[in-house]
Amino acid sequence: MAGSPRRAAGRRLLLPLLCLFFQGATAILFAVFVRYNHETDAALWHWGNHSSAANEFYFRYPSFQDVHVMIFVGFGFLMAFLQRYGFSSVGFTFFLAAFALQWSTLIQGFLHAFHGGHIHVGVESMINADFCAGAVLISFGAVLGKTGPAQLLLMALLEVVLFGVNEFVLLGLLGVRVWAGLGVGWSVPGWGLLSSCVPPPQVRDAGGSMTIHTFGAYFGLVLSRVLYRPRLEKSKHRQGSVYHSDLFAMIGTIFLWIFWPSFNSAPTSLGDGQHRTALNTYYSLTSSTLSTFALSALVSRDGRLDMVHIQNAALAGGVVVGTSSEMMLTPFGALAAGFLAGMVSTLGYKFFTPILESKFKVQDTCGVHNLHGMPGILGALVGVLVAGLATHEAYGDGHGNWSEQDQPRDCPPGPQSSAVEGH
Repeated sequence: MAGSPRRAAGRRLLLPLLCLFFQGATAILFAVFVRYNHETDAALWHWGNHSSAANEFYFRYPSFQDVHVMIFVGFGFLMAFLQRYGFSSVGFTFFLAAFALQWSTLIQGFLHAFHGGHIHVGVESMINADFCAGAVLISFGAVLGKTGPAQLLLMALLEVVLFGVNEFVLLGLLGVRVWAGLGVGWSVPGWGLLSSCVPPPQVRDAGGSMTIHTFGAYFGLVLSRVLYRPRLEKSKHRQGSVYHSDLFAMIGTIFLWIFWPSFNSAPTSLGDGQHRTALNTYYSLTSSTLSTFALSALVSRDGRLDMVHIQNAALAGGVVVGTSSEMMLTPFGALAAGFLAGMVSTLGYKFFTPILESKFKVQDTCGVHNLHGMPGILGALVGVLVAGLATHEAYGDGHGNWSEQDQPRDCPPGPQSSAVEGH
């Protein structure tokens, strides 16, 4: 019995100590390495004699606002369907995202925006950090109700680093282009790690089907398997929902559904690419919603709609076009992709989730495998297909060309674009 008070005291002190330590450490790293970029620093901006209307802030911030709402309101309330974990879903989303935004600014900065001995941040850094926080929250959905805040903080610490490593593999080794013009680049001799100042290989993942959704889902599933204990079977009744918890979850669904075109288009090149991304996401979401309602009624015994399907699978259309939305997918292609994603996601909730739990001992609390994992993989395949069908007739002069607007304005001197001719 003497050890019990000590353990209780240790648990009480663990979270405050972790929060204070991590906040102190990130603050020191910010002080040493983080600086405003040329569009944020007063001296650099005015020395360049730029027009205020040309500042990147005015083009990117509206989309950033939408993405920010998705992270803190959409994800938080979407996971509030559990009758016993409503406070945890919303509160821990707030907590995790706040830490992930700081930590990912450092990790992504070291990998993608580090030159002159400093990390240079601006509005694009906030968008990228929100995307990383989104991956962390997707993983949180797989372990919701099975972890405490201290464990979640450690999860975010590890996942943000692995998220950066995953980007490094895709960007530096496999040549996948993710976020045009936002300080994300490629490894080129003369510039060091992942420079963004040279023409990239023309493969895109603007909405993060691979880097955000697929990575976040399977990281969470692996963590769920590691945390699996046989006694968790006794608490399955706590995974149920009640009327008001489903209603709160639908609020999250609606927020995510409305703002998802901004999520996919926020990091894309200004102009026709961003316009096309929003349109393709818009149509894909409408189609996935219809297929979700159809399949949900079809697979139920009495033809009743399942709220779990409606809350989640209706959003699969936004995930599936993450890779291809910036491409010439066509409105019909967006509808087809969204319809297929809604079907796959709904069927996953109905048939595959029970198999994951019974055969693989993976308790996917929020069904992230069905909303983010499988649609993310499907989105990557759609991207490969659309890229393979690309023609000069479809893209015109934009086919295979490195646009000036894709190049960040604060690139340091280095090799010319001819250094990567042939990409």
